[in-house]
Amino acid sequence: MAKSLYETLEVNDNATTAEIKKSYRKLARKYHPDVNKDKDAEEKFKELNAAYEVLSDTDKKSQYDQYGDSMFGGQNFHDFAQGQGGGVDLDEVLRNMFGGGGGFGGGFNQGGFGQGGFGGYEQPDLDVQAQITISFDTAILGGKQHISLNNNSFDIKIPEGIKDGQKIRAKGKGKTMPGHPVGDLIIKINVSESIEYEREEFTLTKTFDIPLKTALFGGKIEIKTIHKDITLKVPSNTKQSQKFRVKELGVLNKKTSIKGDLYLRANIVLPKIEDLDESLVTLMEEKLPVN
Repeated sequence: MAKSLYETLEVNDNATTAEIKKSYRKLARKYHPDVNKDKDAEEKFKELNAAYEVLSDTDKKSQYDQYGDSMFGGQNFHDFAQGQGGGVDLDEVLRNMFGGGGGFGGGFNQGGFGQGGFGGYEQPDLDVQAQITISFDTAILGGKQHISLNNNSFDIKIPEGIKDGQKIRAKGKGKTMPGHPVGDLIIKINVSESIEYEREEFTLTKTFDIPLKTALFGGKIEIKTIHKDITLKVPSNTKQSQKFRVKELGVLNKKTSIKGDLYLRANIVLPKIEDLDESLVTLMEEKLPVN
């Protein structure tokens, strides 16, 4: 998936916050119109400002990392920016796209460099902010969620592996104003907790019950996971809370298109004394070690 905002700042999409900032400052010095009189420097500088404001903001960067250049209609960022026309404030366009408060174009303010973006046409903010709660299973598996807003009902696609707190954009579902494109609906996703699973990034952990006999002597356990039913082979002398790794039955990593792992944690279920044969109870009392 193309991510040309990183190319604008001349870093790769795995760059750290510090690397992104360092490259931005270097390029901002190079292309600032007060220093660089090239006819294209001003447009380049605006693109740098806008790209940095997205990639330096945790929420906006997360949103962009998820969707990449599809947010620009599949164009790279430079072509998208050029297509907006010279009279449009690029910072404001991106601010509306990402549904964020606070303007773009924070500028570069050091050693005589100017502050802020370049003036121009201000578009009204027609985006609408909302939030919904989805089930844990839907967050892991993806799916559709029905939305009702201002007498308008529609389905939105929930991408597989979405995290709690992430935002998704429903194009053209925001406010309207004559002479302006319809705004978007920016939806913050709240994920319900699961009583079965614990999630850590792309890894899932699930506790399963195992009879004492199987824990002692080994055997097979049928387990229903969020993706499919599996048969787990349990070795003899399995300990309480011992974990078993099942590859690629965790959460999808959109960058690698590979699922994380599932860890199954054993919970040994002890039988009730009254359910055991009396002779076995006596034998256990005599033979079982104290420690």
